[in-house]
Amino acid sequence: MSEVLFYAILSIFLVSVVSLIGIFTLSIKVERLKNFLSLFVSFSAGTLFGDAFIHLLPEAVESAGGFTLSVSLYAVSGVAIWFLIEKVVHWHHCHNITCKEGIGTFAIMNLYGDVVHNMIDGLIIGASYTVSIPLGLATTVAVFLHEIPQEISDFGVLIHGGFSRKKALFFNFLTALSAFVGLVFVLVFSTYVDGFNAFVIPFAAGAFIYVAGADLIPELHKEVNVKKSIIQFIFFVVGVGVMVALLNFG
Repeated sequence: MSEVLFYAILSIFLVSVVSLIGIFTLSIKVERLKNFLSLFVSFSAGTLFGDAFIHLLPEAVESAGGFTLSVSLYAVSGVAIWFLIEKVVHWHHCHNITCKEGIGTFAIMNLYGDVVHNMIDGLIIGASYTVSIPLGLATTVAVFLHEIPQEISDFGVLIHGGFSRKKALFFNFLTALSAFVGLVFVLVFSTYVDGFNAFVIPFAAGAFIYVAGADLIPELHKEVNVKKSIIQFIFFVVGVGVMVALLNFG
């Protein structure tokens, strides 16, 4: 258990540190940054789908002793809950740093949404490690890569919403630390509630499928240039390939 806790805490800390990446984008031209983000969005979409279909769902089915209706319902609940979260906080993953939807109020709502989002990330990473360290590592990679474009865009939203650079970085990092709350939650519940992981693992798969399909893929479809679209597809496939490669880890 101590080894699992060490890996889980280290993973969540590394994912939280990604929230400071915004400082490195200040000297990058917007057009160049868009291209950079596009590649990471493609890559992270591949890793999220890959982790859901290659790691999480097979693990859920194996743990259940075969395919059961509950696995499907728990996965669908992950999609539904994530959809509900975005509706409630009027927030979505805007991967365009020039996004101007509700500037000001949107910046505040973005912070509230980040808190919930990061808590669930912590819960998912923690639950994955309680199953196995390889599963935890694969999920951490998927979350980490997804956080890069998200945190850059979040930083941009806060700046456009009137935050100073220092305050934007501080609040971005502060909300990122809420992932530790999710970790504590899952460690407590997995210890005292039987079958908790049987719910969380397929739930995590559903959440990843929603984020990749509803947030990332539509963003990628905004690119209509054939050459850039092909490059996006290659990065998507590479993202899936990373998840396949991690099957042999450990």
